[in-house]
Amino acid sequence: MRVLLPVIIGLLYATGIYLILRRSMVKVIFGLVVLGHAANLMIFTVGRLTKGSPAFVPHGATGIAEPFADPLPQALILTAIVIGFGIQAFTIALFKKTCQSLKTEDLDEMRNTDQLEKESP
Repeated sequence: MRVLLPVIIGLLYATGIYLILRRSMVKVIFGLVVLGHAANLMIFTVGRLTKGSPAFVPHGATGIAEPFADPLPQALILTAIVIGFGIQAFTIALFKKTCQSLKTEDLDEMRNTDQLEKESP
């Protein structure tokens, strides 16, 4: 398990970067989604996977009994998921508006927007 998760995280990062470098806007959006999942998985892994009890202090105790799950990485991941959904929604809306106005989804064709503006009435 200690070797499998870093390999999976590396593959997700490589896949996300590969998709972002493609010419299609849809692949760029999928690349952003995959990079978000890779970052969440990395934060989860850094937080040390433990099969412990929740981080609650029992009544009458002075501290938490070992082993316990660290709640900070879990809170960071929940925040990252919400921010990731917001970025994905904005990217999809921007993609839709760009495709409607330029009538293409190819990034190479979008570089020549000056010519498209001159041709349109």
